[in-house]
Amino acid sequence: MRARVVTAILSALVPVLALATPAHAAPGVNIYRVYYDSPGSDTGSNTSLNAEYVTLKNYGTTTKTLTGWTIRDAANHVYTFGSSTLAGGATVTVHTGSGTNTSSHRYWSSGAYIWNNTGDTAYLRRADGTTADECSFGSTADDKLC
Repeated sequence: MRARVVTAILSALVPVLALATPAHAAPGVNIYRVYYDSPGSDTGSNTSLNAEYVTLKNYGTTTKTLTGWTIRDAANHVYTFGSSTLAGGATVTVHTGSGTNTSSHRYWSSGAYIWNNTGDTAYLRRADGTTADECSFGSTADDKLC
């Protein structure tokens, strides 16, 4: 009898818990954060450009290949990952400016800001062009946790 009561309670809770689970809890690579308004004045210096970035996170436990994946904004500025992988649980940050690519920091090498401080949308697309994630933001802060 006790087992049936527990089973009934768990059966009732499963749909509720499924609705309460964050979308990014499913294994996969998603946009974790967009820092769209670099600190201080927008001087256009490489330091200022690199303070504007997008961080991706692999919410899974296995390594994912990012080769050919893209990050883009609403105006269709596009960053394409070259040969790259992302370990389970790891993050990679794509900075707007220039720098030396590593496994955890990549550089768009743009000479201008990508993300609009007044609002924009970051799109993450797989190598086949399908959308893996997107994150929209307004002008109420400097960054957005997605």
